[in-house]
Amino acid sequence: MGEGIARLFGSEGAAMVVSDQNEANAATVAASIEKEGGRAIFQRADVSVEADCRALIRQAVEVYGRIDVLINNAGISTRGNIENTTCEVWDKVFATNVRGAFLCMREAVACMKQQRSGSIVNIGSINAYIGEPKLMAYSASKGALMTLTKNTAAYLNRYGIRVNQLNPGWTMTPNERRMKIEEGKGERWVEEAIRTRPFGRLLVPRDVALAALYFASDESQCITGSIVDLEQYPVGAPPDW
Repeated sequence: MGEGIARLFGSEGAAMVVSDQNEANAATVAASIEKEGGRAIFQRADVSVEADCRALIRQAVEVYGRIDVLINNAGISTRGNIENTTCEVWDKVFATNVRGAFLCMREAVACMKQQRSGSIVNIGSINAYIGEPKLMAYSASKGALMTLTKNTAAYLNRYGIRVNQLNPGWTMTPNERRMKIEEGKGERWVEEAIRTRPFGRLLVPRDVALAALYFASDESQCITGSIVDLEQYPVGAPPDW
């Protein structure tokens, strides 16, 4: 999803700092955006580390002179239910999915406040409402992110800073494909998954990127504290609706 967002934003003229723990992948994406005429640099960061979050935001401000948009997309979805999730897994998931977003927001807000403007887009998940039992810690972390989004939106609007959240449903990404194979779903799991989708396909990163672009832009300049579910059925609808 992060790559999809970065590529769409690059095509729209955004100047970006692309970040990931995986230097090879993210640096390649940044270089590709530059090659296509966009503006992007790479800054490695583990968002569970406070110093890395500070360095990430500082790099954006030093290179571009300001920070208009923050996309909090970093996340991990370690499997585990209430019985087999360890404290170490719980803490790691929350450190990345919630604490990381908090740290990046805090650092970015210091700059946005001086500008009297800014848009923060948190990437959550439809799992935030209940979630699959095997995604207990992940689901809880995305629920916490929703509260963080609304709480900070209520405070930051006085400074012209907006905070919104996107909750994607089942999205086809390289990591999703890998996880399903590792879970033993077989090579044809995509065909089976598509049969459960009312619009005949899974979401793709571009679907998420287009929504993120809306909230990053002035097109949504009066909207804050909003949670948008990017899903093919209403939350809570019966399975056979």
